[in-house]
Amino acid sequence: EQATEVLCLMNMIPPEELEDDDEYEEILEDVREECSKYGPVRSLEIPRPIKGVDVPGCGKIFIEFSSVTDSQKAQQSYTGRRFANRVVVTSYYDPDKYHRREF
Repeated sequence: EQATEVLCLMNMIPPEELEDDDEYEEILEDVREECSKYGPVRSLEIPRPIKGVDVPGCGKIFIEFSSVTDSQKAQQSYTGRRFANRVVVTSYYDPDKYHRREF
């Protein structure tokens, strides 16, 4: 898999935890803080569930780092990590798709 500066984390947060605004803000903050250990976080997207809509990428976490190296460091650290009994799955994501918000 070709490394990119955008990392996608899956199986980390159940979508229902993203429904509450306060909880959502808290999750954004936590992820940003955690990921900035590996380098500057340029942007962060966590698509939220919308009632009655099939939201693409819902429950996935997309992190844009400023370099591929930082993204690789985060990827190595997150792969296989456990969060609340779930094992985190990671993959690199196409930056062009990310910027077009094609999740």
